[in-house]
Amino acid sequence: MTRLLVLWCPDWPVVAAGMAAGLSADAPAVVVSANQVVCANAQARREGVRQGLRRREAQGRCPDLAVLPTDLDRDARLFEPVAAAVEELAVGVEVVAPGVVAVPARGPSGYFGSEESAAERVIDQVATRTGAESQVGVADGLFAATLAAHRGLVVPPGESARFLAPLDIRELADRPDLVDLLRRLGIYTLGAFAALSHNDVTSRFGADAGYAHRLASGLEQRPPSRRRPPVDLSVTLSPDPPIDRVDAAAFIARTLGEKLHNLLASHGLACTRLAIHASTANGEELTRLWRCADPLTPSGISDRVRWQLDGWLRSPTRPSAGITLLRLEPEETVDGHALQLGLWQGGNDEQTSRASRAMIHVQGLLGQEGVLTPTLTGGRSPSDQVTLTPWGDEQTPTTSPDLPWPGRLPSPSPATIPTQRVPATVLDRDGGEVGVTGRFTLTSQPDEVAVAGSTRRVIAWAGPWPADERWWEKDNGRRRARLQVLLAEQSEVDNQDALLLVRENEKWSVEGIYD
Repeated sequence: MTRLLVLWCPDWPVVAAGMAAGLSADAPAVVVSANQVVCANAQARREGVRQGLRRREAQGRCPDLAVLPTDLDRDARLFEPVAAAVEELAVGVEVVAPGVVAVPARGPSGYFGSEESAAERVIDQVATRTGAESQVGVADGLFAATLAAHRGLVVPPGESARFLAPLDIRELADRPDLVDLLRRLGIYTLGAFAALSHNDVTSRFGADAGYAHRLASGLEQRPPSRRRPPVDLSVTLSPDPPIDRVDAAAFIARTLGEKLHNLLASHGLACTRLAIHASTANGEELTRLWRCADPLTPSGISDRVRWQLDGWLRSPTRPSAGITLLRLEPEETVDGHALQLGLWQGGNDEQTSRASRAMIHVQGLLGQEGVLTPTLTGGRSPSDQVTLTPWGDEQTPTTSPDLPWPGRLPSPSPATIPTQRVPATVLDRDGGEVGVTGRFTLTSQPDEVAVAGSTRRVIAWAGPWPADERWWEKDNGRRRARLQVLLAEQSEVDNQDALLLVRENEKWSVEGIYD
């Protein structure tokens, strides 16, 4: 897991709204949406105002309360100077959300001597450049580092799970339904949640709960499976006339967002880190990275592009000329939950999306392991040559199928692989059992095969195919021999059957069935 330094500006929606309204920093204030408090500053909290209160009740507790509207565009636009201030000290700044930026901790901690010193310098830098109050946290992974920033802590490497364990389960604030359910079940801390079996959580509460369980356990939301996409997945636009107004930026953002999303969807990908590049008529180059824990939707991409353009165009250090080139580049991608096209190649986007939503719904009923996608991988036996991956995770082979595999069966592969081996008996013409010698040769010619109480004559056979695996390990070595047999029809209603048999530990069993 990447060690991250996260800077968090407390109560940023209130801070941004107060700046836009010209409100004193010492005044009690809240931001409301649908007549409900969504954020309150420290002065309002001292008067008993809390998130979730109705507007009238909050004003009753604090008569001098300033009530401000929710505006994500405003929050993002005014946060740009903060991100720029951090970028002066550290490379690779990523905006997680308005009020939160993350940067790999290795660079600044090495330059300033320690993670603690780097945290102090970043806080001082932001205060000097923008006047904004901030806190910094350092930990392994974005979730732990963000919660560490809320507390102004530096969590030692490898200690994220221990740091998270005593924290309230309500730290999973973006999943209120799950939090409410867990609390009703008597699970009040992240550690208690992490102590549950991941498979049990996923099967009982669904895939999203499984992701939350990984976060509570100090892991990333998904197992590491990200990959850098090829350069040709970027989208570019040269606006004419140049962009110098916010309303024009909003239209451009929507167009580019949909274009990038459709391009990624055609490759079965979704973006989790988005780079926004802009060039102006005077040659100025502007760049900002946005990070998102969940794959970005078309509206998510458009929102971040619009916020960033708004921030650049309204910044005190705004470009000296209009933007003449805009490029969106997916810096990091994952296999898209609603974009995976493996079973529906050639279908339209609506069909693909509906099929994917159905699979996710089934996962919610049966658990994450209830819907699996096969991936060709390396191995000698047919069962070893397929890796089953939960729907939505990246399909990465555990071993390369292109490597040489001595003892691997030639094509074609069996169409059906029994989940449990079916015992079988191979007999010669005299009724004796056919065995395999130490040199992997048959002791006699196969004449009949008995499976599940039914004995059928052998028309043709091929093999044996030897596999002497890990012979150098006394306890883990495996000696197997495989035999392909074509069985005669037993009656007029039966067809010829082709089986793949394997002999191990002096016993035959059915390993595969050919169509």
